[in-house]
Amino acid sequence: MLILFLAGLFVGACIAEWRKNKAWQLLAFAGLMFGGFYCFIGSSINALFLHQFGTYGSAVITHEEQTNSTLNDQYIWAYDGVLRTADGRDVKISFDTMSASLYPPRNEIDIPPEGERFVVKYIPGFERNVAIMRDESAFGIRLIVEKASQDVEGAANQLAASPGNHEFQQEYRQALVQFLNRYANQADPALVTHYRAELQALDHPGSEAAQ
Repeated sequence: MLILFLAGLFVGACIAEWRKNKAWQLLAFAGLMFGGFYCFIGSSINALFLHQFGTYGSAVITHEEQTNSTLNDQYIWAYDGVLRTADGRDVKISFDTMSASLYPPRNEIDIPPEGERFVVKYIPGFERNVAIMRDESAFGIRLIVEKASQDVEGAANQLAASPGNHEFQQEYRQALVQFLNRYANQADPALVTHYRAELQALDHPGSEAAQ
């Protein structure tokens, strides 16, 4: 990316010298800045557009491969997949971790595991451009539940460090209640059972000691 940016500046400088007009160099710089900015937010804009105007379909990744390119010291992965359109057609798609459009936009790049079907949106006639609807897909729901359970475990560890702290007890209870209200039907049944037992132990300290 840096090499392309420097090359663009060099070309702009050459044109400015040839034309005897420094405005060309400024124009090249502005264009490079806009292009770089779009590289980082373009996929988010695309996801917002497809969410608003797209049609629901589903897709599955059929192949994933690590590339030699990196982003933030992490390798960029390339993906091939198959989109199943609303009318039952199969369309080949491809993207990578730089170009993947994920809705809702977040800082995390959450790519579905290979072989697992997930929800997408696309524009009929332009099926190769898809937005991955992560919060409506099984893999995305798992990630949400996992993040929520980490918050619960953090509150549990805090209480374990000071079992008699009333404020910590209330925070743990609130975390349990929020988790069970939101994710009781989506989380692992064993985890739900455990959290319900923990909540009962907090509400009735004499019946079972909270872990």
